[in-house]
Amino acid sequence: MGFFDKIKAGLKKTRENISSQIHSMLHAFTKIDEELFEELEELLVMADVGVNTAERICDTLRARVKERGITDPNEIMGLLEEVVTEMIDGDNALHLDTQPSVILVIGVNGVGKTTTIGKIASRLKKEGKSVILGAADTFRAAAIEQLEVWADRAGVPIIKHAEGADPAAVVFDTISAAKARRCDVVICDTAGRLHNKKNLMDELAKISRIIDKSLPGCSKEVLLVLDATTGQNAVNQARVFKEAAGLTGIVLTKLDGTAKGGVVLAIREDRGLPVKFIGVGEQVDDLQPFVAADFARALFERPEQP
Repeated sequence: MGFFDKIKAGLKKTRENISSQIHSMLHAFTKIDEELFEELEELLVMADVGVNTAERICDTLRARVKERGITDPNEIMGLLEEVVTEMIDGDNALHLDTQPSVILVIGVNGVGKTTTIGKIASRLKKEGKSVILGAADTFRAAAIEQLEVWADRAGVPIIKHAEGADPAAVVFDTISAAKARRCDVVICDTAGRLHNKKNLMDELAKISRIIDKSLPGCSKEVLLVLDATTGQNAVNQARVFKEAAGLTGIVLTKLDGTAKGGVVLAIREDRGLPVKFIGVGEQVDDLQPFVAADFARALFERPEQP
């Protein structure tokens, strides 16, 4: 299955939820008027796009319809794809320009954080980079063992301490090992607890100081893994972690299992965070780099006729 086909298949439930309803609604109109935009906005909100984002999309559509003199409701879908592509486009690439570069991966229990780390490690290794993992989420039961399984699958080394150890010490030792072995990328599984935001912030700040001291000027990505099936709750998590962790991007998992893929728009618009990867299946290569144009095309493609 090709790159776009994977994304299209992964967005099947979201497309059926959003695109099919919008197509049906547009067919019910013979002209473009305010009632059409109000119904469109309502459908977008129901699809977990978010109220503010839905309003902005419709405001932009109104302006373009007027600018271009569009009168046929059937042209709205193409216009919608164009507007959404522009909104979610941005700096979606990983920036790993130093040796080593560091990726910190954060996420609450159950979002697929460990799996995401394994898949990113596998992808980078296939690209010819040497990767080392650091098991710095030391407080979650079985987190270290799970990461060991993925390190083995990806064929990359892992640095670990005992459960309950200081996460910053794990990061320090992982960076030391990376420098000694001349690794290209360090990927650290880090804290994901939200119950005490101050502890979370203190822990992440300590890890950041270790990195800055050990690798001054290194490329650093701080990625938050979110579960797409949680919809607007994922947006709230992005807000909290952005304040605490200085995020550089989002990985959105489990898109293939939900109709709430519209949450990508809310995260990009409300939080200003680029989506770096999307998970559209269980296989290693089902974690795909996020390409705005492909995502919008897969989201709004005309439903297949029976």
